This record gives sequence, C-alpha cells and structure tokens, in this order.
Amino acid sequence: MKQVGAWALALALLMSALAAANVAMAQEAAPRSIALATASPGGVYLVYGQALAPILSRALQIEVTAEPTQGAVQNVILLEKRQTMLAFINVGPSLQGWNGSDWAKGTHYRSMRVMFPLYDTAFQFVLHKRVAAKSLDNFTGLRIGGGPRGGTSGAYVEQVFKVLGIPARVEHGAWDNLGQQLAERELDGAAAAIGAPFPVLAQLDSQQIVDFIVPSPEQIASIRKQLPEITPSTIPAGTYRSLTKDYPTIGLYNFAVAHKDLSEDLVYRLVKAVFDNHAELVKAHPLAKETVPENIERNTLFPLHPGALRYYREKGIAVPAPALGTTN
Repeated sequence: MKQVGAWALALALLMSALAAANVAMAQEAAPRSIALATASPGGVYLVYGQALAPILSRALQIEVTAEPTQGAVQNVILLEKRQTMLAFINVGPSLQGWNGSDWAKGTHYRSMRVMFPLYDTAFQFVLHKRVAAKSLDNFTGLRIGGGPRGGTSGAYVEQVFKVLGIPARVEHGAWDNLGQQLAERELDGAAAAIGAPFPVLAQLDSQQIVDFIVPSPEQIASIRKQLPEITPSTIPAGTYRSLTKDYPTIGLYNFAVAHKDLSEDLVYRLVKAVFDNHAELVKAHPLAKETVPENIERNTLFPLHPGALRYYREKGIAVPAPALGTTN
C-alpha cells in the first residue's frame, strides 16, 4: 500500500508540474501586452506603427503599443535583449547585425524572424535652397542632418558619403529636431534613408525651403558596388510638391520582425490581421500600399518566423530559399 501511495504521490506531482508548464507556455504564447519597436518622431516607422498597433490589439485581443526608438539599429538590439518582441527593421543595418559587422562590432544579432514586408526605404538628399546645389558633390563641407544614430540613416549616410568621397559634416539626432534646424538654417541639408513621403521633408518642401538633389547614375553604381545590399529605388513624381518627375535614387527594404521565441500561432494571427486590414494601413500612410503578401519575395536575407511561413504557404505564396533558414 505504501508503494501504491508513493506512486500516486509521484503521479500527482508530475501532473502538477505538467499543468504548471502548460500555464507557463500559454502565458508565453499569449502575453497580455506586447511592444512594437518603431523609430523616432517625425519618421514613417512611428506613423506606420501607430496605425498598426490598434489593428493588432483588436485582432489579437492583446494590448499592442507602438514604441518610439532611435530606429532600425536599436530595434535589432532591443529584440535581441527581449526588451521588445516585435520590431520594424531595415535590411541594411539588420544584415550588419546578423553578420556582426560595422555597428555590431563582432556581436551577432540573430533573434529576428521576418513576419511581413513593409516598404522600400529610399535615400533622399536635400539641401537648403540658399545653397543652390546641382549635385551631391555640393554636400562637401556642409552641415547635414543624418537622423538618429540608431536608425537606418545613422548607419548608412556617412558610409554613402565616404564611398563617394564627399566630406560632408553629418550631425545626428531625432528627425523632427533636425528638420527644425534645417528650417532655421542651422543645418545646410539632410540625407535621409526613410520612407517617402517623409513628413519632415514634406513640410520643408511645402515651405519651399529645400531642393531635392539627384544622385548621378555613376554615383549610384559606385555606392552599389561597395554596398551591395543597397538596391535601385525611385520616388514617384508627385510624392513631394516639388517633384514634378520621378526621383531616381538608392534604397533598402524594410520588414516587420518578431523574436524567434514568439509563438507560431500568435505570429500567424498577427500576419493575417495585417493583410486583412491592409486598407486601414494605407489610409494611415501611402507607403503601406507596398505591404502586400507578394512582396515577401524581397526578403532574401533572413529566415521567416514559422507562423509567417504558415500563412504564406496557406496562401500559395512562394518565399525565397534563404527565408526558409533556421539559423539560431
């Protein structure tokens, strides 16, 4: 009888442990709230995130909040440290983090898993009208706003100028502050790697304060040779008041990512909610027109989250082979 009692006690303890584990897993799979890392005020990431958060809150029955950050670089770091579980990233700074190069300084940031495409980030080069500039060479020696250090602009603008041999004096900070400094002539221009229309530049352009400077085909070729992750990009005519014809430039693509440990079911429902509510996102910002399932083909660098992969397979949408990777 004592042996039976011991077995009964052991079984009860085992069942209790399993129940506790199931509760813990359920809590991990369905957190009560979740943060979405975006970027600094004045940029597109925050506007997009503030539109997306209520959509996800409704669909997932979880409080989702769009949190301002410095941008793509900081988002990769926050995700790795589990200080956020959702984030917006750009392929350039994220590839550096994945490989442990440049800003990552040997540390590999590999917790990110792609969920869905956002839009192309176009590099936009502007100078104050008083400069009367005609080419990127006119940026030489000028004070240029380059966005927060933790964002895509902060990671790439100085590299681009270095490739071109243009010794611009790049200053970093939040875009709304840099825009104000440009309006007040404390800065001579800006180089922004950000979605268009970019609210800060749209306001300056509407006030007829700045000119958009087009990189030459030769300059674009030089940049892409040294920085192959950069691809050709075009800002359509009419995106800004002064753009009466297309603006040819360079760009880097953006994606929404989740931490690899976020549950498959939660990410599946999240991705489905994004595409089911696409029209609402487009109302918030026109760049959301690029947030369509087919654009997942632009992800040729990072593995997909299993929940996202499940969605695309259900819809019969092919994903690039690198997106099937399982590197930890």
